[in-house]
Amino acid sequence: MLDASIDSASADSATAPSSGSADIAETLLEHARQQAQADGLAYAGGLTPTDAWQLVSDGRAVLVDVRTAEERKFVGHVPAGIHVAWATGTSMNRNPRFVKELEAKVKKDAVVVFLCRSGKRSVSAAEAAAKAGFVNAFNILEGFEGDLDGEQRRGTLGGWRLRGLPWIQD
Repeated sequence: MLDASIDSASADSATAPSSGSADIAETLLEHARQQAQADGLAYAGGLTPTDAWQLVSDGRAVLVDVRTAEERKFVGHVPAGIHVAWATGTSMNRNPRFVKELEAKVKKDAVVVFLCRSGKRSVSAAEAAAKAGFVNAFNILEGFEGDLDGEQRRGTLGGWRLRGLPWIQD
């Protein structure tokens, strides 16, 4: 997690890009890259949902939702995101066209933040993207719904929705 001064600065900045938000964006990304390098990750790094939203809302990142179409429809999705499923259907079969579909929608030099239910499938998506040449592939930690709690329910231990970030449901 980033220090409070970075979190406060990102929370206070406007949604339109400015030189201040550019500095904050670079600080967020650099911190994530350094942590990823220290952890030996095969992708650029992990970002909190709040930090990812700051980058997306400032126009400095593209959010790619890798959940199934069914998850997005019935659980909700981020209106600012694009959809490229990592797996499909209820059997969660790996999408063999994932990289090709991603390449058709996002430039390889763009900052891409991947979102799934809990932040696990999006790690695999970020790794595959990095392997395919996406140099700024980041995972959104906690995912859309967060981890399971003690009662095996999602939505109480982190996640995009719990953080009060923008989302809609069909």
